[in-house]
Amino acid sequence: MSTSSVSRKQLVLEIRGKAKLSCDLKRHLSPRTVGTIMRSLPLEGHAHLLGKSILYFETSVDSGIERSRTEFKKGDVAYLPSSGSVCFFLNDAVFTKAMTPIGRLTENIDALKDVKSGDVFCIYEETD
Repeated sequence: MSTSSVSRKQLVLEIRGKAKLSCDLKRHLSPRTVGTIMRSLPLEGHAHLLGKSILYFETSVDSGIERSRTEFKKGDVAYLPSSGSVCFFLNDAVFTKAMTPIGRLTENIDALKDVKSGDVFCIYEETD
């Protein structure tokens, strides 16, 4: 029983060996970028911490900036085109580089506080 729709895709963000979080990618935020990411699933990479507010992992996704923003809220998910990274916000933050908003973490966000540099992130579509 998936709650995905054409405009919203429910995915799993797995922190390998630690936790699974629900992650919604929202096509209306950035249609081209979300479409590119969806076609590239599953994505996997090593976690990196940027300051105290952003966890990210680099991907091979290549999509330019779309509907750029620099202010994000706790739980937001964004795409950083300069490095092809998917970013997760631990706290409300203003970032110096513009990012493409792509979705939100919908539950268990505090599990990200236990992530260490080098942990493995994996984003995939849940299959029933």
